[in-house]
Amino acid sequence: MARRAVLAVVALCTVVGGLVAPPAAVRRARRHEAILTVGTPLRWPDAVDKLAYVREHGIAQFIEMMKRSDALDRSDELLWGDELEYAVLRVHDDFARASLRGPEIRDWLIEKEDLHAYRTEGCAWMPEYGRWMLEGTPRRPYGGYAADLVRVERNMRLRRRRLLSALRDDEICPTLVTFPGFGVGDFCELADGTVPPAGGDVARSATVPDAAIHPHPRFAALTANIRDRRGDGNVHFAPPRFVDAETPADAPATIEGLDAMAYGMGCCCLQVTFQARDATEARYCYDQLAALAPVMLALTAAAPAWRGALADSDARWDVVAASVDDRTPSEAGRGRSPADPRLVAGGTRPLPRSRYSSISRYAFECDAGGQVKRFCDVDAPVDAKALETLLAAGIDEALARHVAHLFVRDPLVLFEGMVEELDDAVATDHFDNLQSTNWNTVRLKPPVGLNPEGEPGWRTEFRPMEVQLTDFENAAFSVFTVLVTRVILAFDLSLYVPLSRVDANMRRAQRRDAVNVEKFYFRRQLAPTENEQNKFNNCCGGEDDDVFEEMTCAEIIDGKGDYFPGLAPLAYAYLDHIGCDQGTFARISDYIELVRKKARGEAWTGAKWIREFVTNHPEYARDSVISPKVARDLAVAAHEVGVGARDAKALTGGVAIKPVSADGAWDTRLSPDKIPTADERKKLLLKYAKRGPFEGKFDPVFWS
Repeated sequence: MARRAVLAVVALCTVVGGLVAPPAAVRRARRHEAILTVGTPLRWPDAVDKLAYVREHGIAQFIEMMKRSDALDRSDELLWGDELEYAVLRVHDDFARASLRGPEIRDWLIEKEDLHAYRTEGCAWMPEYGRWMLEGTPRRPYGGYAADLVRVERNMRLRRRRLLSALRDDEICPTLVTFPGFGVGDFCELADGTVPPAGGDVARSATVPDAAIHPHPRFAALTANIRDRRGDGNVHFAPPRFVDAETPADAPATIEGLDAMAYGMGCCCLQVTFQARDATEARYCYDQLAALAPVMLALTAAAPAWRGALADSDARWDVVAASVDDRTPSEAGRGRSPADPRLVAGGTRPLPRSRYSSISRYAFECDAGGQVKRFCDVDAPVDAKALETLLAAGIDEALARHVAHLFVRDPLVLFEGMVEELDDAVATDHFDNLQSTNWNTVRLKPPVGLNPEGEPGWRTEFRPMEVQLTDFENAAFSVFTVLVTRVILAFDLSLYVPLSRVDANMRRAQRRDAVNVEKFYFRRQLAPTENEQNKFNNCCGGEDDDVFEEMTCAEIIDGKGDYFPGLAPLAYAYLDHIGCDQGTFARISDYIELVRKKARGEAWTGAKWIREFVTNHPEYARDSVISPKVARDLAVAAHEVGVGARDAKALTGGVAIKPVSADGAWDTRLSPDKIPTADERKKLLLKYAKRGPFEGKFDPVFWS
C-alpha cells in the first residue's frame, strides 16, 4: 500500500520542482530566546487599571512591527529548533518526589555551557513553570539541509547527558508529561529534603505548595492573577477516571483535586519552531499545521494518569487549558459575574474557550472561492477597536482578525515601570504580553524588525505534541513535522478543513487509545489540479463537503485508496526529489517508519506504555489507583527507558536505544595546575606504580 502511494505521488515531483530548489544566499539569523522580564510584577489590584493601556498599545506595537517587517528586504532560509521539557525527581525506596532544584540545576548547566561555547554543538537551558522542571533546546538552530535532520537526536542526547551530569546520585530526569504522583501527599521536596506544606498565598491550592512554582516572580504573578481575574476561586479540572475491574462502584467518575496551575503548566511537552521565508509562508504553514495538530497530539499521547489515578483519557491538552483559564463566570458561561469596566469588554463578553486551546481563525489571506473564510466556522470573537485600528493601518483582514482575536483577552502580568514608560516605536512588550499568553496549538510569531541582521524572521511554532520517553521518538516526531512543512510547501498542498472539525479532532485526540480507535476529519484531496502552477493556489479548491472525510491515523500517515497518498509517502517522495544522500536518508527513514508504526499501532504511544506498566505492576490492585510505590517504579522505569538501560522496543518499533550517561557530557581540560599537596601526589603515584606494566586496552574497572 505504501509503495503504491509513493508511486502515486512521484508525478507530483515534476510539477513542484522549481519550488524546492535550494534557496539563494540569505542572512543567517541567530536563535531568538525567550527572556523572562526582570522586575517587580504588579499585584492584580494594581495592574487592573492599566490593562486597557496595554491592550491599546499592544496593537500599536504590532503595527510598528509590521511596518518594519514590510520594509525588510530578506528572504529567510529555513532555521528551526525543538524544545524539550524535563522533570527532575528524587527517588526514595518506596516513593519518588519532584525535586525542587530546577533553578540551581539550570544555573549550573548555563555556567558549564558558557565554558563550552567553543563547541559547535551545545544546549540552551530555560526556566519552566515548575521548580522541578527545565527546558532544553539546541544552542544554535538547525538549518535547512537534510543533514540537519540527523543533528536533532544527537543534540537531544547531548541535552540528556548534560542534564544527567547535573543531577545528584538519587535524582532522575525522565521525559514524562507528568509524574503520576504529582499532587498526592508529600510529592515534592526542596534541595535539603524539606517537604513544603501544600497551600500558600499564591496558588491557594489544597494539594500543591507555592514552593513548587519557579521562583521567578512572573510565574507566581501569573498564577495569582489568573485566579484573581476569574473572580470565583481556583482553576480546576477533573479528568475522567479509568474504571478497572476492581474500581469501587462508589469511586468518583472523575479524578478530583487538580486545583492549581501547576497541574497543567507543570506538564512537559515537545515543541518545534520554524523560520519561514516570509510572512506569506509563515501564515500558510500556521494554517496547515493547525489542521494537523490533533493528529500529532494523538500520535504522541503520553499522559494517561493524574494525581495518583489512571484516567480514561491519554493526553494533557484539556488539563492545561483548564489550569490557565482566567475567564470570569460570564465569559466562560459558568454563571453571571458583575461587569468591571477595567477588564476587556467589561469581563462579560462570552469567550468560548480558554486561552490555551486550538486556533480559532485561519491566518492566511486567501479569497479565491472564499472557502477558507467559510472554514473559519467557530465562534471567534474579536476586539472591535483593535480590529478597526489594524484595518486602518493597512493590515489585511485575515491577519487583522487573527490579532484582534488575541486581544479579546487581558494581559496577565505587568511589571513596575514597564507600562506607560515604554516607547511603542521600538518596544514590543505589550504585544508580546498578549501574544505569549494565548497558548494555542500553533503560534504565529512576527519578527521584531529592529535588528534585521541578527534576529529571526517570521516563525511558526507547533505546540500540540507531548514529550516522548526516548530521544529517538522525540527526534522522529520533530523531524517528521519539519518534513511535513517541506512537503506542504513543495507540493503546494492544502490541509484546510473547517475549524469546527479541528475542534472535534482535538476532543477525539485526547481519548484513550485515540491513535488506534478514533477517526479524524482530514483533507482528502491535498494536491492542486494540473493547471494550477502558482504557490498556495490550492488553499481554496474543491466543494466544501467533498474536500474532507474521516480517516484513521494510519490512513492519514500511510494513505487511503487511490486518492489520498498519505503524509509518509509524500515525505519519501520529497526526500527522493531533493536528492537526499543515502546515509542521511537511512536515518530519516527510521524516523518516518516510527511515525508509521505509531499510526498503525505497531509501536505503542507513551500513554499505552504507561498504562501497561501500571496495570502489570504487582502492587496495582486493578482499582485505578496508582500508589506511591507504583508511581516511583514507573518514574524509574521511564528514566531507564530514556537512558537506554531498559528495553523500549514496544515504544520505538524495534529500535534499540543506545545508552546515555553523564560520561562525556563535558570536555576534560588538560590542566597544568599542580596537585595541591605532597600527600595527594604521593598517594596518586603509589596507586599507579603498584600495578606493574600496562598492556593492552585500558580497563577502568581494573584501574579503579
